[in-house]
Amino acid sequence: MRILIDVGHPAHVHFFKNTIWSLEKKGHKIMVVSRDKDVVLELLTAYKIPHTVLSKVKPGKVHLLEELFIREYKILKIAKQFDPDVLMGILSPNIAQIAWILRKKSIIFNDTEHAVLVQKITYPFCDIICTPSCHLKYEGKKQINYSGYHELAYLHPSYFNPHNEIIKELGVEVGEPFIILRFITWEAHHDVGQRGIENKLRLVQELEKFGKVFITSEGPLSEEFKKYKIRVTSEKIHHLLYYATLYVGEGATMAVESAILGTPSIYVSTLAGTMGNFSELEEHYGLLFNYSDSEAALAKALELLKNPELKKTWSLKRAALLRDKIDVTEFIVKLIESLPVKKSRISLPAVSDESYA
Repeated sequence: MRILIDVGHPAHVHFFKNTIWSLEKKGHKIMVVSRDKDVVLELLTAYKIPHTVLSKVKPGKVHLLEELFIREYKILKIAKQFDPDVLMGILSPNIAQIAWILRKKSIIFNDTEHAVLVQKITYPFCDIICTPSCHLKYEGKKQINYSGYHELAYLHPSYFNPHNEIIKELGVEVGEPFIILRFITWEAHHDVGQRGIENKLRLVQELEKFGKVFITSEGPLSEEFKKYKIRVTSEKIHHLLYYATLYVGEGATMAVESAILGTPSIYVSTLAGTMGNFSELEEHYGLLFNYSDSEAALAKALELLKNPELKKTWSLKRAALLRDKIDVTEFIVKLIESLPVKKSRISLPAVSDESYA
């Protein structure tokens, strides 16, 4: 089969990378189109994934709309040349719409319930909508639920093995406490109008009392935070998250990644409580905490850091989660290979509910 994949965010690189490699080993042809956002290009280069850059992120709502049209035109042109059987993306309206125009099959993945506007211009055009089983919304007959999270496509033990020598690049010894913070720019389509950590400097100063603090940021850091910047290559971040004592941040993906890796995770955002994966990780597994109030989040962070058995407790919680969840990459590959090669009116393959929900 010939498969076109849209990668628009660093998390998308991780989500699709094992699927790409697995499909290529099976003889399928892959075309990746990318977006110059944060460390997307750096990651694709590090993983030696060939790709075509379609656009670069610019601040502002007007530029988001402009970029949407630019990507639509370029994907259409590329798809006509590549002639894919299947197009895939994470809530990508361009993928769904171009597949519909060319009468090709499309698979859309989504775990962000509140991205309503983009859903409205994506779902009507796609064939299949894949969501985690904890997804809070019923998306109609196109929906396939699976028992997992996006992040288990790359952090499942089948693919991820932590290397403790990487933390030494931070100047941290094995067993030494350290905290990772994540700041975002709030410019993504589903983040506009939201906010996160109110007093970043106070947060850093309080957490420093318990260990070294390191910051990863979607945008440039102000002068007062530059000394805390993580200075390892971006593909190594998950090893740091695995060995960290605590994660606190505005970044949703990194909050889930930390929880799945067995690191206590505190998500600070006015979006707290709106996503099923976050609710499940907090209420069912106790791996993550959601806060819209920065002071409450700081208080929880300090409470956790005073617990000497913190990492041991979270390791047991992580084991419980992994017993319940599937290998998401394996699910994606099986789903793709179960699709009919020629498109007519597509019916959902028998890979869904009973096997993966």
